[in-house]
Amino acid sequence: MKLPFVKGELFPVRDGYGKALLALGESNPKIVVLDADLAASTRSNWFADRYPERFIDVGIAEQNMTGVAAGLSLSGKIPFVTTYGAFVTGRAFDQIRNTVSYSNLNVKIVGSHGGLSVGPDGGSHQAIEDIALMNLLPNLKIFCPVDANEAWQMTLAAAEIEGPVYIRLAREATEIITGEDYQFEAGRAAMLSAGDDGIIIFHSVIGSEVSKAATLLAGQGLNLSLINFSTIKPLDTSMLDYIAASEKPLFVIEEHLTNGGLTSIIATYFSLRRPIKFHTISIADCFGESGSPEALYDKFGFSAKKIANYIIKAMNL
Repeated sequence: MKLPFVKGELFPVRDGYGKALLALGESNPKIVVLDADLAASTRSNWFADRYPERFIDVGIAEQNMTGVAAGLSLSGKIPFVTTYGAFVTGRAFDQIRNTVSYSNLNVKIVGSHGGLSVGPDGGSHQAIEDIALMNLLPNLKIFCPVDANEAWQMTLAAAEIEGPVYIRLAREATEIITGEDYQFEAGRAAMLSAGDDGIIIFHSVIGSEVSKAATLLAGQGLNLSLINFSTIKPLDTSMLDYIAASEKPLFVIEEHLTNGGLTSIIATYFSLRRPIKFHTISIADCFGESGSPEALYDKFGFSAKKIANYIIKAMNL
């Protein structure tokens, strides 16, 4: 199936979600969408405009929204629950745990505005602990698209998966780095490019800055493999075993707290099997803050230039 976005262009990852909802609405009458008064921000308003009879805006009531979605799933529907990631994983955690995950219900939870790039909305709206919270829950799968194309593919795939899924979206327009040959597969990491000098693991839209950093590093003679770990759960352990066996310098870059994020998940996996040293650029034990996405990326070390400089220093070059 042809991807909706062209490699190299700039689009918000949430646009891929919105387009996928429209496709699902046309092909599957079981699809219903719920939002918590943020439909324009999450792009679920696109579905609402075309299929108003299958859209429910519950208002600012994330816990109730999750409960309604659970009931809809029990009646045979496939509900997509949509709002900011900080709100749905935080305020509705009890409902996700005890109603959706515990009962393994067919509910798709979509948390938009993940990471620091929410920008001026500040720390209260920046979901930087959502993966840690969702990874705690049995039965729940976690997908983090790198761009709008992958978000489109993930959303279509999530509708076909029986059971709960969490999809993490972002606000800002970022570069499309997946091309026509890219295919998302649940539970599989994707090597976007291969290099002999080291390996970078990442997830979510920080991949755009990672790709730019790799170009800067290549200009200095360093060629690193780029691996998109867009499925956090189930974890692609075969890829991790391959990485460990390669004995190449490893860097994990994620727009999430170090504690509980992919960095912690990978560290746990390696420590229980084959301990290896690796480096991380992630968010320390602190909240985000208000500012432009560019300023926040630079301050927290996520700009392409700072990523490249960190890797050069870590490799003692």
